[in-house]
Amino acid sequence: MQVTETLNDGLKRGYQITVTAAELDEKVNEKLAEAQPGIEMKGFRKGKVPMALLKKQYGDRLLGEAMREAVDGAMSKHFEESGDRPAGQPDVKMTNEDWKQGDDVMVDMTYEALPEVPDTDFSTIALEKLVVVADDKAVDEALGNLAENAQTFEDRKKGTKAKDGDQVVLDFVGKIDGEAFDGGAAEDYPLVLGSNSFIPGFEDQLIGVKAGEEKDVTVSFPEDYQAANLAGKDAVFSCTIKAVKAPAKAEIDDELAKKYGAEDLDALKGQIRERLEAEYSGAARQVMKRQLLDALDKAVAFDLPPSLVEAEASQIAHQLWHEENPDHHGHDHGEIETTDEHKKLAERRVRLGLLLAEVGRKNEIQVSDAELTQAVMMQARQYPGHERQFFEMVQKNPQMRQQIQAPIFEDKVVDYIFELAQVTDKTVTKDDLEKAVEALDEE
Repeated sequence: MQVTETLNDGLKRGYQITVTAAELDEKVNEKLAEAQPGIEMKGFRKGKVPMALLKKQYGDRLLGEAMREAVDGAMSKHFEESGDRPAGQPDVKMTNEDWKQGDDVMVDMTYEALPEVPDTDFSTIALEKLVVVADDKAVDEALGNLAENAQTFEDRKKGTKAKDGDQVVLDFVGKIDGEAFDGGAAEDYPLVLGSNSFIPGFEDQLIGVKAGEEKDVTVSFPEDYQAANLAGKDAVFSCTIKAVKAPAKAEIDDELAKKYGAEDLDALKGQIRERLEAEYSGAARQVMKRQLLDALDKAVAFDLPPSLVEAEASQIAHQLWHEENPDHHGHDHGEIETTDEHKKLAERRVRLGLLLAEVGRKNEIQVSDAELTQAVMMQARQYPGHERQFFEMVQKNPQMRQQIQAPIFEDKVVDYIFELAQVTDKTVTKDDLEKAVEALDEE
């Protein structure tokens, strides 16, 4: 077997692999000898069929397997000895298309090699970590939101008209063309006016009603209503108002704390403070990660595989096009041109991606099975009732697993670099942190 270099231009590589007819014949004989003990044939005992007859019977079929294995073996040996790592699947094609049995096999292999990523002294990188302390004002604001969410409703004085924000308790029966329809009736239904939980126009017509009053509400179901038999149709709901209640904000006290699973108000405040500071810390990490990536982008330079840059630029252009055309959900659009700006961003992403991947590889940073499982579980929660199907889909789809694993790996590598960099804490206000996070989207 012979491997001859035919191309060495930047990261582009080309090789001609020659597998001699003698080598192929030897591989076929090895396969036949391995299979011979288990083969039976009329006129011969099991395992006693002559090799010449086996070769005549099975040789052609085994020859194809021998060719594939020989070429695959030559490729594996080449990558092991050269140290090259292809940026994508190598392009492999047979060059002597008029090949016939007894000829040597000649194959051309071309690929783009991953570049040598230079070592970086991460201790020279200076980063600033924004620190925000959850003050009493922030805790009180969060408490107020919890009290608002835990609000109750109390009966208004008899004869009082319902206002926007009030809760109306009612019985109703809906009819289309005088006929009641499934799902159009309820008793003692608590409806908050202004919540937009009913068909558009329904709640507006109940503003001003009083307890004990009966009222017909006329509405039109939207054309895109989920129940096709009701979509676009006019309906009349006969409503009986049983109570009108005003919203009552919950008191901020130990009882409120217990509703949220805390022992008392002080314990709830402590939980809120911890949650807020965890949120601040997560946001500050985003800001510091951008600082790190910006610093690495300036500090490290190396050749990039053109195919990876082109693919990334195309993906960026495609994503931005859909963001600018949100009503077009499919992919049945024309070709989307990539610009210099797309290519510049693609080069940054590819460079940083290769750098982080190499840091992770050299330092044996890996995503554990437990970490991957936890991430899959978190995503599965987005599909209530179908969690098991999501798990099975991920198990069967290596690409999905890679998509879930990639950001976990990246964060672990980033955390590794954080440990080596010069990180200085800087205490800032919540507003300062929010502005820094908003700036991430503007860049």
